[in-house]
Amino acid sequence: MDAMEAVLRNFKQIPCPDGDTCAKPSCQWQHSWDRNPPPAASTASPASVTKEDDTPAQDVDGPRKRRRISSQAGSTTDITIATKTISPPPLKRKAPEHSALPAPASKVQRPTATAPAALIPPTRASASISASSSTTSKQTATKQITAPKQQVTPRKPETLNPRHLSSAAPATHEFRFKAVKMLHEQFKRLNDEVKRDAKEDEKKLVLTEQELIWLVLDEEQKMATEKPLIYSNVIKNHIMSYKKKVPGQWRDERLAEWKKKNEPPKTPVKKPILGPPKEVKTGLTPQEEVDFLVHLHTPITQLAGHGYVITPPSDEEIRKARDGEEASLGWEVCDRCSTRFQVFPGRREEDGALTSGGTCTHHSGRAYFPERVLGTVDRPAKRYRCCQETVGDSTGCTKGGSHVFKASAPSRLAALMPFMETPPNPSVPKDRAVCFDCEMGYTARGMELIRLTATSWPDGKELLDVLVRPIGEVLDLNSRYSGVWPEDIANAEEWSPGKPLTAVVESSDTGRTKKKHMTIVPSPMVARELLFSLISPNTPLIGHALENDLNAVRIVHPTIIDTALLFPHKRGLPMRHSLKMLMETQLNRAIQVETNDMQGHDSGEDARAAGELVRLKVMEKWEQMKGEGWAVVDGVFVPPGWRKPDAPAALSEKFLEEGEEEEVEPVVLDGRGPDGTGGKLYSL
Repeated sequence: MDAMEAVLRNFKQIPCPDGDTCAKPSCQWQHSWDRNPPPAASTASPASVTKEDDTPAQDVDGPRKRRRISSQAGSTTDITIATKTISPPPLKRKAPEHSALPAPASKVQRPTATAPAALIPPTRASASISASSSTTSKQTATKQITAPKQQVTPRKPETLNPRHLSSAAPATHEFRFKAVKMLHEQFKRLNDEVKRDAKEDEKKLVLTEQELIWLVLDEEQKMATEKPLIYSNVIKNHIMSYKKKVPGQWRDERLAEWKKKNEPPKTPVKKPILGPPKEVKTGLTPQEEVDFLVHLHTPITQLAGHGYVITPPSDEEIRKARDGEEASLGWEVCDRCSTRFQVFPGRREEDGALTSGGTCTHHSGRAYFPERVLGTVDRPAKRYRCCQETVGDSTGCTKGGSHVFKASAPSRLAALMPFMETPPNPSVPKDRAVCFDCEMGYTARGMELIRLTATSWPDGKELLDVLVRPIGEVLDLNSRYSGVWPEDIANAEEWSPGKPLTAVVESSDTGRTKKKHMTIVPSPMVARELLFSLISPNTPLIGHALENDLNAVRIVHPTIIDTALLFPHKRGLPMRHSLKMLMETQLNRAIQVETNDMQGHDSGEDARAAGELVRLKVMEKWEQMKGEGWAVVDGVFVPPGWRKPDAPAALSEKFLEEGEEEEVEPVVLDGRGPDGTGGKLYSL
């Protein structure tokens, strides 16, 4: 303790940073009153002091015990808020002049801790006044101190030496010092060249020597803290990049940095995405549009590379999948937060729980890179769409009741419900295709089908829309995306043969389908049979990312038209465009817009949207084929060079040798469309 006191006493040799405006009650720094201590004699009369204890004085280095003094009847100082007269003030302080609070002084005088023994401590009343006065002095001093902070404080000068890092340094000090010097050389070279040729309005871009040092140290510290594992390579590449730069590039960088500091921040202006809705006119009849789909569907042999199941899993594969599930004892990985947990199909006997691990904290939205602000060079940090938090800042913004999982292996999917190939169905009309969309939710058996919708194409009439009771116990209906809420399941009518399968009406205000007394089927197998009644193997199935929907219904279908494949991403697989984005960019239409009466996706809207995108592709493809010479003859698409069997042949060699003239009427194979164009001459 003695050693610590000796150390603290050394602080008395250092001037206080706040000077005489210091308001700390026991400041350890040196003040003016410490350098000029007051005299030992007290201004108060010795007769006015009444001792209540005979405690001897302490050592001069320590605080002294307070002594209670009695009030004097003849005191000339009257304080209105005190009940008794107050003894004279401490040394070197002015007495209060008939005021409850003393006026703030520009210079605060205070006694030192080593005041002489004759110092008279105040009474309770004077102590309260002193405390009030001290509080007022503190407030005044605080105001005087905080006022200059509104101005920009000058930056501390630094030398060309790497800064100390709070974490471990990524390289030796010698290496960092050499890197800093080399980077400073390149910065100085570029800055000098810009300074030599700078115009009047460009002089603001020229940096001083100290600003160059600050810039170098900032850059080096950023690389050392953000990329410590590859610091050596990053700093070398950084130096080489500036070695190759020309003054113009340095000028552009400084201008962008100057605008960032001096101009008000600009918010990114989003360009209006949606203009007038694009009208789709193919120039073909509905039947011809259906016949044209043969040019758009993807062969089943090529679908395996896109996640489609083209052959049902064998019995041996299904048996191995079931054995694996039994061996895992229900342990799964959460599809949202990647936490390992245990699932109990049929509920755990002890407490009836379906899963272990408690609640699931996660981000419901996907991560994305925001748009760059105009004038900035740095790429913005990746954020989540749900809460706009930076990736890595928190574990999640949404809490689910339990963890959930999704099985994706075909053999494991077939272990719960077997796959089936589309059976022949002669009663299916041939003048339409079928657009369909499924909504899935999480159950104790994985992700299962909970809603199935099918519409006809190209007219968009609804053929089927039912809720589906899953096989496993429901963990989460995924209502944010599926659009199916618990009350929908509770209020749905049980399906029976003969009941209508379309239970929705069109909403006049938004154009979206508004739910109305949905029908629920008892199992996914029943829903699949209802879909089989609408299609045959040759019926084109239209949708977006149909491998997910077909896997949910466990169907293997040979005729697929997938809008995710018709409009591929420019960066290739596995990148894909969302259906919402395709509708906005291709047709200038907004879908999946949440309103007060509709939250979540609408499978009917998604199915029709996919159908509209296919019609757009039909229009574009047909325009291209007509330019290549294709034509429609009697409702049949014919390739270039085709001619009717009874059409006259082209000029022969014999005819040219004999020189006989023969009139040949032109044959037009391509009938004109509604716009009056499209004629093609094939034979003369």
